[in-house]
Amino acid sequence: FCQDSMGRKSLRATDFKRDFNFQTHDLITLCIDGFNDERNAMSFAVNPYAVQRDYLSFDAQYYDIEWDAYWRTRTSRTDSGWVAEIEIPWKTLRYPKLGDEVQNWGFQLYRNRRMTYEISAFSEFPRAFGAARMDYAGRLKNLRPPPPTANIRIQPYVLAQHTRSELGGEDRRNTDIKLGGEVKWAINSHDVFDFTLNTDFAQADVDRQINNTTRFSVFFPERRQFFLENASLFSVNIGPGGGPAGGTMRIQPFFSRKIGLDAVGRPIPLDVGARYVHRSSQSNYGAMLLRQRESDDTPAANFFIGRYSSNFGKQNRAGGLVTLKNQDGETQITSTADLFIRLNESQSINGMLSASTNTSASPSGFAGIAQYYYSTNKWKAWWTQSLVSRDYNPEVGFVSRRNVLGTTPGVIRYLRGDRLPFKKWLRAIEPSIFTEFYHEASSGNLIERQIGSYPLYLNLQNGGYLGYGLIHVFQRLDLPFSPLGVTIDPGEYNYLQHTFFGSTDASKKIYAQANYSLGSYFDGRLYNGNYRLFFVPIPHISIGGRLNRISFQDVGGLDETVTLYGLEGRFALNPRLQLTFVYQQNSQGNSQNINARFSWEYRPLSFIYMVYNLREFEDSLEVRQLQEQVIGKVSFLRQF
Repeated sequence: FCQDSMGRKSLRATDFKRDFNFQTHDLITLCIDGFNDERNAMSFAVNPYAVQRDYLSFDAQYYDIEWDAYWRTRTSRTDSGWVAEIEIPWKTLRYPKLGDEVQNWGFQLYRNRRMTYEISAFSEFPRAFGAARMDYAGRLKNLRPPPPTANIRIQPYVLAQHTRSELGGEDRRNTDIKLGGEVKWAINSHDVFDFTLNTDFAQADVDRQINNTTRFSVFFPERRQFFLENASLFSVNIGPGGGPAGGTMRIQPFFSRKIGLDAVGRPIPLDVGARYVHRSSQSNYGAMLLRQRESDDTPAANFFIGRYSSNFGKQNRAGGLVTLKNQDGETQITSTADLFIRLNESQSINGMLSASTNTSASPSGFAGIAQYYYSTNKWKAWWTQSLVSRDYNPEVGFVSRRNVLGTTPGVIRYLRGDRLPFKKWLRAIEPSIFTEFYHEASSGNLIERQIGSYPLYLNLQNGGYLGYGLIHVFQRLDLPFSPLGVTIDPGEYNYLQHTFFGSTDASKKIYAQANYSLGSYFDGRLYNGNYRLFFVPIPHISIGGRLNRISFQDVGGLDETVTLYGLEGRFALNPRLQLTFVYQQNSQGNSQNINARFSWEYRPLSFIYMVYNLREFEDSLEVRQLQEQVIGKVSFLRQF
């Protein structure tokens, strides 16, 4: 029971999306460490409207946010607060098999009262850390749970799909009926086996488009459920994470979007896949095998991903990762070793070495990255060193730069407490400095330098923020660079950019966010505005719009403006019956995209979907292309 003197009037919830944004909702969360090893947690959260959020966490560093557990909840809202009733089957939980022995579990329970942005916890933990930091959790003692047994979930589906495409003036139509499904076998408390046949991702959320003005690839997150589960075990990467630490350099030897998707994000069918995962307080290991079907312009491919890590000390870890891609008679192999050491509660060291090779005549390459990280209630600081050779090519991974030596230190200061002015509306002042230096590895020449600062970053009491930043950039181009239709000649460039940003309270019925940068850019000027506006009249209805407008002035001798805007909405009768849509239009390529999805969870984790997709664009020859899909899908989950 979450007591509240304002009753229903104080409650905040901005949508009915499962795995909702915890920063914009009232919620209650239970974190359970069934092995009592202070490293792992299964977390179950619910908002006042019975919308669920669940995730796994490991060392409070890696999170499987998209893990969907089998559990039930109901809530009620009254004039004196709100009540959540939660039912978690024993089969959903993971704990050791100890016979009749008494068990003690790590346990944390915390509440977020979003109106005042106040967190109350069963066992207090430092502000710098999250609630899933289980070495600060409390204990449930003298438990006698039933011995864990084998737990099998089967989820077959049937799908009907009609596709229409107009390519080069040719109208093509096709109708398919597809059967497939997944089996999840929790062999015991430590081991889980997943099998997928004729894998389908029709219900996956669509990517939000980005107009990229940098020289490097954009990192789009994974959105497909099969790859999101247990993603933290196979996720070996050191990069920006949730903040600026590590800068824009990213080295990720395994990136699941390289499987089942082409270079522009269109799906490639997967015939079959299997995954085995073992987790314990001593070690974690797992493997994946997948078969990607042959498509019109892509040969069939086989993938193997193997991972092992050993835990030592209180929260330290060392491990290795191997990825293999066999396609068209060639096999590409990437081998990686990684190390994580938590020196104390505020300091850690993270490192990784990786090498890529190919059975063909392609040259081998290597990459390495190391990061020192410091985090307390008052300071956050990092120093990252990276080296990527010219020929490092993890075909089942992602790397943002090659042939580069990177140095990216930074620091953030958190000013809080009684000395702050305007404490009624100001929660913290968070000034920061961040720097990035990149040298060409083969020559040692400086090719890029960024020195930036946010001297003004105001964190408001209602969860909004306001600030100003500036960044000085040096770029050396050896080849022409063509962002969004303009071409910049080789040469050395220095420029300064200013950024103004702000956000209102994201939990209110109307929420606005803006980020505007202006200043010089290579040989001209750049104006880049990003704006978002959301309207939530009631939690059942959420409508949002976004606008990105980029203007080049005298860049490469040209003036050019590119506009991208989108509209999205979610309409929910309850947490189980929802309609969502996303519309995006981009002047770059004169494209428009529509995704509409109706979903009904008629029983826990069993769904009926109706999906409509439309994609229109102009190719490089300015020929109009169209792709349209209508999909109906029914899945059924049975847990034994």
